[in-house]
Parts: sequence; structure tokens; C-alpha cells
Amino acid sequence: MRTLLLTVLLAGVALFGQSRPRTTDLGLRTGRLAPGPLNAITDVAGVRVGHATLIRGADLRTGVTAILPHPRNLFREKVTGAVFIGNAFGKLAGSTQVNELGEIETPILLTSTLNVPRVADAVIDYMLALPGNEDVRSINPLVGETNDGFLNDIRGRHAGRDDVFAAIRGAKEGPVEEGAVGAGTGTVAFGFKGGIGTASRRLESGHTVGVLVQSNYGGDLTIAGAPVGRELATPRGRNNGDGSVIVVIATDAPVDHRNLHRMAARSMVGLGRTGSFASNGSGDYAIAFSTARAPAALVANDNMSPLFLAVIEATEEAVYNSLLRAVTVTGSGKTVEALPIDRTVDILRRHGIALTPRPE
Repeated sequence: MRTLLLTVLLAGVALFGQSRPRTTDLGLRTGRLAPGPLNAITDVAGVRVGHATLIRGADLRTGVTAILPHPRNLFREKVTGAVFIGNAFGKLAGSTQVNELGEIETPILLTSTLNVPRVADAVIDYMLALPGNEDVRSINPLVGETNDGFLNDIRGRHAGRDDVFAAIRGAKEGPVEEGAVGAGTGTVAFGFKGGIGTASRRLESGHTVGVLVQSNYGGDLTIAGAPVGRELATPRGRNNGDGSVIVVIATDAPVDHRNLHRMAARSMVGLGRTGSFASNGSGDYAIAFSTARAPAALVANDNMSPLFLAVIEATEEAVYNSLLRAVTVTGSGKTVEALPIDRTVDILRRHGIALTPRPE
């Protein structure tokens, strides 16, 4: 029964209905750097993303999202990493060791607030069972969260070992499923349905920066400078600024822990462009890692600015994609509407935002 349930639930957004556009489908250009081929975190070679989407009955609307820096044994082949805390109203397990040692040694998992301990325990099970880890006596699971209790039975703490294993084992390269899936199934952003979103940027150096967000925060929704939230008269929920957001940043540039921390900090500028003001009740975290393998000449401080800009632009666009791709969701007796596409496009055009959809 559990296997059958997971098979159905991994279909995720299909249970909620229609397909919706991304920024690229609308012809919305965010910033001045070009996106990668997929405009996703998986444009960074080797990075994989997987979801376990849990939808059951009237109240269960949650899930797990896994980001793998590479498909090999991460404990044996750690990646350089860093965590930046914009506002620490949240539960990010494993962050202190990442910043102490400058390394990430497990897949990065995103989930619902009260599920963090259960997900972390399952990640430990997964890592200890990997071939080559038979003598390992310490594992530092890296698990982030946002609170999906508005739509989801959060006290039920429904995500468990099977869901974590399904998300990790199902992680893949290529296009990333966005919107009300995985850890974004029950989230709310700017009063509309939030969720998982992703974007990327390519630099003249040949390096790539990719970003994935779990959006569940608020403020005055701004898209490419246009006051979309105000003109839509944002309905309810996270428009007061509360909630949380997790930003995961990947790059193939050879960047050390210190400069990854600086890159992660720039994601807050990207969030600010979307209308966030990092309220007291918003947990704003960024996790950054580099897939570059030693030995490689590290990017010098003087050459970091393009990477900073890439983080800002990709973070901003990933948030927009999380909103554009999310569908209307009803849970726990409440309904959160999806961002209305036609009205949003009208607002953007009235504010002089150029939209040039891709040719078919």
C-alpha cells in the first residue's frame, strides 16, 4: 500500500490539474545575464533534483525535495559548501558543521517544519547504507524547511523514511518539476500558491550558477520592478512578510567556502527584488555549493562579481517560476489561489515590461 501511495503521489502536480508557464514561456527576461539551456539548477553538470509529493485526503499537502550536488557517495566525495542566514526564524539542521568545515556531505533535503527531524534521521539511514560507508560513525544531514501549516496537516509530520528515499533515489538531471510539488506542495508565497522554482545563469567565463527555491514567504510581490502584488490586491497569507524561504545555489565555478558564503548572501538581494523585506517571522536561508573538483585554481575575489550577479538574477527568477508554475491548492479547509497569469501579464505590460515569448 505504501509503495502504491508513493507511486501515485510522485505524480505530484498532475493531481492538481493544468500546466502553467515559466518566465521563459512568457518571454519575461529577468536581469542581463543569459540563462542556461534548461534555466534550472540542473544546468550545473551533475546536479540532480527529486521530489516526493504527498497528497492525501483533505488535509495532507506536503512533501520532500532532494538536491544532489552529484550522484556519487557524498560522504566520500564531499563538496565545498556554505550556509548564509538572512533571518534565523527557522530550522536548518546541519548548518553549523557546514560553515565550520566548509563541506556538504549529504544530499540537501527540503521539507515541512515539523518534519525536519524525521527527514534528517532518514538521510542518516540512507547515507549509512551506502557502499563504502560501513565504518562511518558521524553523518551531518543538511535539511531545510518552510512552514506549510496553512494548507497542510503539519502536526501529522507525515513525511518519513520512504518519502526521503524516494526523493533521493528519484533525483535526476534535466528539467526540474516546479510549483506545488515536493517540499513546495503546501507552501504560500505573497498570498498566492508558492512552491518550488528554479533558474540559472551562464557567465562569460563558461561557468554556470543554478538556483532552486522553496518559496513560502511574503511582502509586496514585485515582478521585474512592476508592483504586481499591489495591483492584484494580494488576497491573504504571506503578503504580510511572514513565512520562510530556502535558496539552494549550485555552481561549477571553483569557489571556496568563504566566497560561497558571499554568493549565498547575495541571494537575499534577489529575494528583495521580488518584494521580500525579511520580516521577523520569515526564516531566510541560503545554501551554496560548488561542484568543482580539486585541483582547480580558485576564483579570485576580484572575479567574484559576475557570480554574485548570477545568484541575484537566478534567485529572483526562481521565485517567479515557483509562483507561475504553482496551481491552486485546497487543503485543511482552505484554498490558496494560483497567481493569475493573464492579469499578471497585463500588469507587466502596463508597466512597460517587455515580454517576448519563445517561438514554437
